[in-house]
Amino acid sequence: MDYTYLGRTGLQVSPLCLGTMNFGPQTGEADSFAIMDRALELGINFFDTANVYGWKTGEGVTEQIVGRWFAQGGGRREKVVIATKVYGKMGDWPNQSRLSARHIREAVEGSLLRLQTDHIDLYQMHHIDRLTPWDEIWQAMEVLVQQGKVLYVGSSNFAGWHIAQAQEAARSRHFLGLTSEQCLYNLADRMVELEVLPACWEYGLGVIPWSPLGGGILGGALQKADTGRRARDNAQKKIDEKRPQLEAWESFCAELGEQPADVALAWLLHNPVVTAPIIGPRTLEQLDGSLRALEIELDGEALSKLDEIWPGPGGEAPEAFAW
Repeated sequence: MDYTYLGRTGLQVSPLCLGTMNFGPQTGEADSFAIMDRALELGINFFDTANVYGWKTGEGVTEQIVGRWFAQGGGRREKVVIATKVYGKMGDWPNQSRLSARHIREAVEGSLLRLQTDHIDLYQMHHIDRLTPWDEIWQAMEVLVQQGKVLYVGSSNFAGWHIAQAQEAARSRHFLGLTSEQCLYNLADRMVELEVLPACWEYGLGVIPWSPLGGGILGGALQKADTGRRARDNAQKKIDEKRPQLEAWESFCAELGEQPADVALAWLLHNPVVTAPIIGPRTLEQLDGSLRALEIELDGEALSKLDEIWPGPGGEAPEAFAW
C-alpha cells in the first residue's frame, strides 16, 4: 500500500478510506469485524464513521461496533486513523446537536466512550452551523486539541466560502484549522469542482469524497439485478434518468476491460487534491475488489472520454460561469 498525506499535514493515510456507515443497519457486527480486520490486512489504515451512524438517535450504534472491534486489541487502535463526526442530532433536548461549544464537548466525550479510545484522530464537523460563531467553534476545538482528545479537525459538506471563512478565523487564532473536507464527489456529481476543490487546494485541505459511486449507479448498475436495495435508496430513479449516460459509461469501462466501480474510484484518485475516496463495502468481496482502483491509470484520452460522458460544471469558478 502506498500511503498519502492528509492535506498539508504529516499524517499518512491509505488512499482508500473504509466507510462504516453500513455497520449495524446493513452489516452485522461479526461481518463488520471481518471487514475491518481484512482492511488492515490490505493496508487500509483510514476508517471513517460518525456519531449518528446506526440511525438510532443518541445511541451511536456504528461507533459502538468500531469500539468493540478496537477493544479486541492486537494493535487495532494503534494502526487505525479513526475519523468521526459531530453535528447530528444525539437527543431531543436543546444543545444535543449542531456546533455549540456545549454540544461539541458532550459529543466528543460520547464518541470517545463508544469508540473505546482516548483520542480521535480526525474530528469532522458534519455540516456547517450558521448560527454558531467561528470563535466559539474554534475555541472548543482548541481545548480538545490541547487536551489530546482530538488531533486534527475536518469539515464535511462545507461550501467553498465556508472553508475560507473557517480557515481565516483559525488563522487569526494561530490555530491549524481544517485539515480536510469530506464532500459529495463522483463522476455524476461534480459540483464541488466549482469552488470547494479550489478552496481545498489553496488552503491545503485533503479531500475525502463520499458516495464515490454515486449511490451505486457508477458501480455497474445496469449489469446488476440487486434492484431491491437500489429502489429503497431511490437510486432506480437516478438510473432511469441517466440511462443513456450509464450505457455509454458501462460500455466504455468494458472497452477498458475494467469494472465500472474501479474506474470511478481511479478517476477520483487521479485528482491531486483527493486524499482518499470513502468505500463502503458490505462484504469482504467488495472490499477486496476495491483495491484494483489503485492500479488503474487513466490516460488523457480516457479522461477526455469520461468528461464527455459525465461533463462537470465547466471547471473552476468564476471561469465556469463568467468570461
